[in-house]
Amino acid sequence: MQSILTINGGSSSIKFALYQVGDPLQRTLYGKVDRIGLSGTSLTFSDSTGKQQERHSIAASDHRSAANVLIDWLAKQDGFASVGALGHRVVHGMKHIQPEIVTQELLDELQRIRPYDPDHLPREIELIEAFRKRFPKLPQLACFDTAFHQGMPRVAKLLPLPRRFDAKGVERYGFHGLSFAYLMEELAHLGDPAATTGRVILAHLGNGASLAAVRAGKSIDTSMGFTPTAGLVMSTRSGDLDPGLAPYLARTEQITSKQFYEMVNHESGLLGVSETSSDMRDLLAREADDVRAAEAVALFCYQAKKWIGAFAAALGGLDTLVLSAGIGENCPSIRARICDGLGFLGVELDEARNAENAPLISADTGRVAVRVIRTDEELMIARSVCRVLGTAAAA
Repeated sequence: MQSILTINGGSSSIKFALYQVGDPLQRTLYGKVDRIGLSGTSLTFSDSTGKQQERHSIAASDHRSAANVLIDWLAKQDGFASVGALGHRVVHGMKHIQPEIVTQELLDELQRIRPYDPDHLPREIELIEAFRKRFPKLPQLACFDTAFHQGMPRVAKLLPLPRRFDAKGVERYGFHGLSFAYLMEELAHLGDPAATTGRVILAHLGNGASLAAVRAGKSIDTSMGFTPTAGLVMSTRSGDLDPGLAPYLARTEQITSKQFYEMVNHESGLLGVSETSSDMRDLLAREADDVRAAEAVALFCYQAKKWIGAFAAALGGLDTLVLSAGIGENCPSIRARICDGLGFLGVELDEARNAENAPLISADTGRVAVRVIRTDEELMIARSVCRVLGTAAAA
């Protein structure tokens, strides 16, 4: 096996990357198909240097047609003939604790659990089947986002519902596991002892946002729950809500369960509060003149701070805080607002380091190491493929 292809399918996009097997893995091509099902669908890609970038408009009304366009394009690229395996991000894996080679049995199981994640699983299954149809002999691996949290204590998984639902798999699963696993590996590479023996809070703050509490390298709690809608307020997802809100809106606004689902996943969060944008960059640019944007930003920072405090309590203290993903990696003012007031935990930021997006942004006087680590789910998928297939390039 000379190369590995990774596929990361989202609700309206497909990210892809090609890695040359070696020690370490070398990314030679990456890109995405964006705005699937919307106007302006495009395929954008870059070479390993990031200097050669191209964008092509394509016709793709759904993920199946987008996958076929992508496959046609990939098959024409230099290096594709050397691909020996393909790794997929699969958001929901129920009880699976490790990446697995895709078999018909696994596909049948994923089809059965589609109701657990109707936003992601159907599209991910389509991607796997599309590649399987075109390249039936190419090994494919499913890398589960829920696997990182499968070892959480029972008390962190339980939902306070009638026990018969627990027997049917209704519990807290948690997500963003590939990102969290990557961040923990990077933390270990940095030589931070908290990665193996300490208390770590990981904050994946992007369009989707969640936090994880990690003790001695193992997840003990996370903010997302039975679905990725739970927890922290996000770009278009509401995060945690009072369950009584659904029947109230059904009575007063005649909102159906389907409409409620669409609202809390696609019309809420930063977009719902601001009424203008789901993008934190837009909101920061408008907050001085638009109270709605200011309140959306304030709500995000306030809730993130609360989750850090809650997880510090669950961990019995805190040694390292990691901020990652689009907002966590690129928004110094958001990082500062989240950490402001956490001095009682030992969190103190160095303003200059934070402004520069330095890898370590905590002050030397702080007890907690606050780190900014750029996450890489695609590289984590490629590493997983190497480990499962027994190659020497898992690092």
